Amino acid sequence: MNVLRRIGFALLAPVIAVVIAMAVTSIVIVATGSQSGVGDFWNIILSEPSDRVLVDIVNQTGMIYLSAVAAAIGFRMGLFNIGVEGQYTVGSFAAASFAGGAFLPGFLNVLASLVVAVVVAALWAGIAGILRTTRGVSEVISTIMLNAIAGILVGYLIDKYGIHGGNSVRTKVIPEGAQVGGYTPFDAAAGEIWTLGLLAVIVGVGFWVLLNRTRFGFDLRATGASQTAAVASGIKVKRMLLASMLLSGGVAGLIWMPAFFGDAYSYGTTFQAGLGFTGIAVALLGRNQPLGMVFGALLFAFLTAQSNSLTLLTDISASVVLITQGVAVLAVVIAYELVRRYRVRIEQRSVAETPRTQVEEVPV
Repeated sequence: MNVLRRIGFALLAPVIAVVIAMAVTSIVIVATGSQSGVGDFWNIILSEPSDRVLVDIVNQTGMIYLSAVAAAIGFRMGLFNIGVEGQYTVGSFAAASFAGGAFLPGFLNVLASLVVAVVVAALWAGIAGILRTTRGVSEVISTIMLNAIAGILVGYLIDKYGIHGGNSVRTKVIPEGAQVGGYTPFDAAAGEIWTLGLLAVIVGVGFWVLLNRTRFGFDLRATGASQTAAVASGIKVKRMLLASMLLSGGVAGLIWMPAFFGDAYSYGTTFQAGLGFTGIAVALLGRNQPLGMVFGALLFAFLTAQSNSLTLLTDISASVVLITQGVAVLAVVIAYELVRRYRVRIEQRSVAETPRTQVEEVPV
């Protein structure tokens, strides 16, 4: 019974958040005076996805999950790493430039490019870590600034050294031997599930093992819970802060790699921006837990993929889904706190009633 109660409490907050998000989205649609009704909106969003949309959902879920893990590493440490966006931008550009140069043959080019992405993104995140540990600069401020600098820097480099064609500019296309084929679950028109999407599985398992089965994970959680207590227990807090930022940035570097090697093959107009901020929202939605973030990433990918049909079939903008996602994140934070208070109240009532029950059961 206690197990079922714990499961019920764990599911209650997300359910409440989803219901609130759906209600607020419906109110917004009505308030905008759209000719298409609320029913049309939810019929499209909740309709059975096509084969192509299903493939897109799987691919997007993997990249969003990688972004969420990158953000969660910082959150568990007590760091608010808003710089995931800039970190995966510079990491992706560096990896694309290296892979396009074809310095190594075939799969070695892929492996080396992944290492480049991780190292460059980690070093970019390390700037904020160094500023925090040496000068006391808030990582919120520094990572926001680094996001802007990353965009400007990459834009300058690709404009100066990239390949111009028409109104677009890109890096060199990677050789065919470095292009990683995917799995085609349906017909060819539906597209492929990118092989490097497995990076999300590997990173997710590694994140769980790191947190729960290693000394580093214990130190990370202890420092995030209380830096004062961590210092008293002998943990070198500054070293942990810097290591966490480096690790968070390293994971961020992998975010766009499944799409790059599986479909894009160059960095340019095909680059998908915004995944870093989406990952932060998913990390909050999943409470920085490996399994919780899976459902959060799947939900965001599902809503985004399904919303693509809105502009074709209705007069409702696809950006309305952003309201659903945003409200879900805000609502789940509030819902978790309300559920926690309700659970504590039930436990206190149960403890208070236990002695009385025991007294009544004593035979006279």
